[in-house]
Amino acid sequence: MWNIEAKYQEDDFYQKLERELLSFVTGERNLIANLANISSWLYHSIPDLNWCGFYLWDEADQELVLGPFQGKPACIRIKSGKGVCGKAFAENTTLKIDDVDAFPGHIACDSASRSELVIPLMNNLGVLDLDSPSLHRFTHRDAENLTRIMQLILPQSPEA
Repeated sequence: MWNIEAKYQEDDFYQKLERELLSFVTGERNLIANLANISSWLYHSIPDLNWCGFYLWDEADQELVLGPFQGKPACIRIKSGKGVCGKAFAENTTLKIDDVDAFPGHIACDSASRSELVIPLMNNLGVLDLDSPSLHRFTHRDAENLTRIMQLILPQSPEA
């Protein structure tokens, strides 16, 4: 039986995750299909998540719009600069929030979420958003590796 907690604790977890995600996107040109598989694989590979998905930038409406995800239904539109996702997008920086209740302007799509990790995607595509029901869930290791992996794998999608 596959033990997510044990796998996540392995030193080479992120190297294995990178290879697994690359296997999904290599040769597939459809961005939505790739994002759907990425969000699903992350949700089932990283322990203690209650939501994992993408918000994609809508140039016409000038806001982030809900994309492929795993978890409960979520906010559909987020303005640039608003909440954790909007701020990460506007500032083009990864945000690791240990306690979302302490983040000014946090948008609570799911009241069970207590910590959040948001990673901006290349070419102003949008953001990857991971939520956890635990305080201080995300580490610098998570932030650094997931940022690196997103930069590596999403250019594999020609429609991006």
